[in-house]
Amino acid sequence: MMLPLFPLNAVLFPGCMLDLQLFEARYLDMVGRVMKQGEGFGVVCILDGEEVGQAPEGYALVGCEALVRDFQQQDNGLLGIRVEGGRRFRVVSTQVQRDQLILADVEWLDELPERPLQEADADLVALLAALAEHPMVAALNMGVTASGQQSLANQLAYLLPFTEEDKVELLELSDAQERLDAIQDLLDEMQGELQA
Repeated sequence: MMLPLFPLNAVLFPGCMLDLQLFEARYLDMVGRVMKQGEGFGVVCILDGEEVGQAPEGYALVGCEALVRDFQQQDNGLLGIRVEGGRRFRVVSTQVQRDQLILADVEWLDELPERPLQEADADLVALLAALAEHPMVAALNMGVTASGQQSLANQLAYLLPFTEEDKVELLELSDAQERLDAIQDLLDEMQGELQA
């Protein structure tokens, strides 16, 4: 199946919510099509290029399916949609259509079964609870609670202010424990920089 891609300066994770404003014809058409077909589109992070105009030159080859959960006309006349992250995928090959929409042949990545939270995860669970209090996070209505290690890792990787490159690397990790360890390492680095 060819998956239409929406390259963004953001990384979407499974189970996380993202608000988008659409104004380019290619993406308005794409969203209309996927909503009719009850399918999603792929969000990939731009590594080189812009969100508007020509298809970007460089983007991450691992991305996340976006499923439209809500839409409304914004006050500025643009279409606003709220998407939820679905399955992760790896881009195998792409073709750029005349309207610069990228279609990708993708391979879906296996998700490991959800594992229960461990005692060692308590600090990260507390951090997620603190993030949930932030107005911008609350506005996403993600229901920020971790049902297990995978959802904890996804939500923290999505909400914390890591670089896009770091987030792409986190998205590539299939093992929740590995992802949580990597998040802890990044947090320790940030802590170190703050104290330096």
